[in-house]
Amino acid sequence: PFPVPGSRLLSESFRGSGQPSGPFSEVQIGVRSAAAAMAASTAAGKQRIPKVAKVKNKAPAEVQITAEQLLREAKERELELLPPPPQQKITDEEELNDYKLRKRKTFEDNIRKNRTVISNWIKYAQWEESLKEIQRARSIYERALDVDYRNITLWLKYAEMEMKNRQVNHARNIWDRAITTLPRVNQFWYKYTYMEEMLGNIAGARQVFERWMEWQPEEQAWHSYINFELRYKEVDRARTIYERFVLVHPDVKNWIKYARFEEKHGYFAHARKVYERAVEFFGDEHMDEHLYVAFAKFEENQKEFERVRVIYKYALDRISKQEAQELFKNYTIFEKKFGDRRGIEDIIVSKRRFQYEEEVKANPHNYDAWFDYLRLVESDAEAETVREVYERAIANVPPIQEKRHWKRYIYLWVNYALYEELEAKDPERTRQVYQASLELIPHKKFTFAKMWLLYAQFEIRQKNLPFARRALGTSIGKCPKNKLFKGYIELELQLREFDRCRKLYEKFLEFGPENCTSWIKFAELETILGDIERARAIYELAISQPRLDMPEVLWKSYIDFEIEQEETERTRNLYRRLLQRTQHVKVWISFAQFELSSGKEGSLAKCRQIYEEANKTMRNCEEKEERLMLLESWRSFEDEFGTVSDKERVDKLMPEKVKKRRKVQADDGSDAGWEEYYDYIFPEDAANQPNLKLLAMAKLWKKQQQEKEAAEQDPDKDIDESES
Repeated sequence: PFPVPGSRLLSESFRGSGQPSGPFSEVQIGVRSAAAAMAASTAAGKQRIPKVAKVKNKAPAEVQITAEQLLREAKERELELLPPPPQQKITDEEELNDYKLRKRKTFEDNIRKNRTVISNWIKYAQWEESLKEIQRARSIYERALDVDYRNITLWLKYAEMEMKNRQVNHARNIWDRAITTLPRVNQFWYKYTYMEEMLGNIAGARQVFERWMEWQPEEQAWHSYINFELRYKEVDRARTIYERFVLVHPDVKNWIKYARFEEKHGYFAHARKVYERAVEFFGDEHMDEHLYVAFAKFEENQKEFERVRVIYKYALDRISKQEAQELFKNYTIFEKKFGDRRGIEDIIVSKRRFQYEEEVKANPHNYDAWFDYLRLVESDAEAETVREVYERAIANVPPIQEKRHWKRYIYLWVNYALYEELEAKDPERTRQVYQASLELIPHKKFTFAKMWLLYAQFEIRQKNLPFARRALGTSIGKCPKNKLFKGYIELELQLREFDRCRKLYEKFLEFGPENCTSWIKFAELETILGDIERARAIYELAISQPRLDMPEVLWKSYIDFEIEQEETERTRNLYRRLLQRTQHVKVWISFAQFELSSGKEGSLAKCRQIYEEANKTMRNCEEKEERLMLLESWRSFEDEFGTVSDKERVDKLMPEKVKKRRKVQADDGSDAGWEEYYDYIFPEDAANQPNLKLLAMAKLWKKQQQEKEAAEQDPDKDIDESES
């Protein structure tokens, strides 16, 4: 339904009378009828409008529209684009004044609303400036500075306005106020000095720079001052500024710039002094490779190659490897360009030396790194340098007193002593090294026989036999070891001091009576000296010891000794005594071979008798392989010396090899299955006779079964065979 204009007015004007009259009666009737029709249609429309269905799925849509997208579409479609305001042409002064009044009122209202928005002040002042109202613009800027004097943009716009309008003194005044109020804002100083320089006021600009330098600004400010002086060829003034600059900002790069400044202007002596002062200024604690690289390149440009080499070596000796990569690289390039082969080798050695220094610094107990380092310095260094490195190395004593931790360490002392003796040719220092090492070793817990023996051999080379004997005697008294005894005895043998050897052997055997080798060597010594009875007594004493480490070797040596002396009966008695202690098959075989090799009458019978005795003795032996070994030896004897009947007799004693199975148990006692093994069944064993008979019957039955199966498979063949 749409409202009809004037319907209410018309209905009210004609309200009151029962029947309309006059010229408006038709209009009134028409309006009423139209209104009634509209009301009826409205009522019908209300009845026809269906109810809005409720939204069942309230989940968000898959594609979401953001506020940013709505604004962008509005901008693209220019939905809110307003037409530009109409241009206003001012034709007389009254209109201009009116326009100024309205704009100023707008600006003042904006400022009054928010005084802290500096952009409003700047726009106001720039508008006044555009109207050439400089005094008004100044007033606005001053009012703005009262509000926020720390705003840098405000000062800059104020000063730029004065400079645009060629108000130099006003601009100076503003810059002075700005740098006084905010001295740490470098932009004010840059613009102030630039203005003075553009005006040709060099003295004024220099004065401003000096005021600026009193605040010790950043490096770029100093460079600006130096470049300013250089633009006017004031080299001495620039040098003075550099002197102050490197003290205010004592960085390596600034010293290098100072030196390059001197070099650029041809003052090479001054440049060298600057580099030397920089090296002295930073000292050894704050060394930087870039300073030495720049110094060396300067000297290289001056053709001072020896000075370059000294600079590089001085720096490499004092700067760690990680911080000297560039230094190494430049030094290598320099040597390749101007050095000889020796110089190139020196730098390679120096580089490796730095690597080793870093390794031993990271882990002082890395003795392998010390060995490599020492090998390097020994090949190309002076004696004092080598000794210094050795002293540093041996100072790293293992923290734990266990021999396995000392095994590598002790070789540092050995190499040190050998270097002093063979390379440095200093016997007295060598003796001190040996004595210091022997004092350091904790002999109550462990010792190193090598150190004692090397010390003794050194003293012998120096023809100090008493010192050598004293050292070895001390070692045996403090920490007796087999190796020490053997070394001392070998020394006395070389000197042909046999009485001393006997005494040492006696001490040795008191220390270790179970050592069979010592007994054998002692007896051999007496044999060499021709004292047979003494040697025999030593052997008798040895075999009577309750505990021996290798008794079979001792008995064999004793038997061989008696055989060499051709004492057959003594040898036979020794074998009998040995068989009382052990029934080992090798002893029986050796006994039989001895009887065979004696060469006397009846030796074959005695040998056969020993084999028979051994066979009877070993019937109860559980090791059947040993019994088989005896029978095989007996059979080989009979094959060579026996008759046919003897051979047959031995063959009858040979066992039969049988494959058997047995259960296998794991370590935890559980069954691990079955395994096959070979067993030997001897005919002489009465206990095994039933088993042998059963085994023979089983084999016969199996053979018969195989023949029967073969006959069933080929009956024609059996018929042919029967006919034939």
